[in-house]
Amino acid sequence: MGTAERRGAPEESVAVRSAARRGDEAPDRDIPVHERAGESTDGQQQPDHRPLWIEEPARRHRMPDPVRTAAVRAVLIISVTMIQAMVAFLCTLAGSWLAFPMVISSVASTVVATWAVVDVWVTRQVYNQRYGVVSEPSSTARSLRRERRARRRQQRAALREQERIRRRGGSGQLSHS
Repeated sequence: MGTAERRGAPEESVAVRSAARRGDEAPDRDIPVHERAGESTDGQQQPDHRPLWIEEPARRHRMPDPVRTAAVRAVLIISVTMIQAMVAFLCTLAGSWLAFPMVISSVASTVVATWAVVDVWVTRQVYNQRYGVVSEPSSTARSLRRERRARRRQQRAALREQERIRRRGGSGQLSHS
């Protein structure tokens, strides 16, 4: 079953799919099957075109480009820091003269790696602030937008009412005094 067929029937269970796949086989193992999957009636092998994997839609959306760039940069810096720390440790065990410079560079690299992780967090926050708030039920932006829409709706209704009264030739008052 391909991806398009699976998307067409997502509620179909595994048991139903496997029963449908076994439909061309004999119900009993003792009864020979005239034509198996992958074989034609003249005995030649046909390739079985089952996919190796089934693609499923992503559960989360892709990260925005600036955030992804900062995350890749942070991962690279952290991996270099880990390598430096390991080299510093091994140089210390070996008693090499390179141990002290490596420890110093590892400390500096740890500071840079911490900055890189904070940069990912800040970039993500800035992106969310500039390009929209995550729409969650607890989001304050959603309630503010709802209030603004309600105020605009009331203003438009009041303007329509005033226009209706003016068209009827009224003086703008609803009752006669």
